[in-house]
Amino acid sequence: MQNGFNAYAAAAKTAQSVVSPRELEASLLIKAATRLQIVADDWTARERELEEALTYNRRLWTLLVSAVIAEDNPLPVGIKNNILGLANFIFNHTFKLAADPQLQGVGILININRDIAAGLRGR
Repeated sequence: MQNGFNAYAAAAKTAQSVVSPRELEASLLIKAATRLQIVADDWTARERELEEALTYNRRLWTLLVSAVIAEDNPLPVGIKNNILGLANFIFNHTFKLAADPQLQGVGILININRDIAAGLRGR
C-alpha cells in the first residue's frame, strides 16, 4: 500500500510543475468523483469496484488534509477548519459505505468532490 501511495504522491508532485496546485487538486477530485460515478452508474455490475474507488478517494483526501495542516499552508484558520471538518465527514462516510454499500451514499461523495473542484477552479 505504501508503494501505491508513493507513486501517487510522485505523480502529483510531477503534475504540480505543469499546473497550479489548485488545478491539480481540482483535477484529482474530479478523477475521484469520476471513479465513484462509474460505479454508481452501473451499480449492479460494478458494486464490487466500490472499495477501490473509495480507497482512491480516501487517499486523495488524506493528501489534501496533509497539505492543509502543513505549517507553511497560508490558508486562514477558518478555511482550514472547514476543510478538516469536511474531510472528517468524508472519512466517516467512506467507512460506513465500505461496511454497508449503498448507492445513494456514493452520490454524496461524488457531489462533494465535484463541488470542491468547482470552487478550486473558481466556478
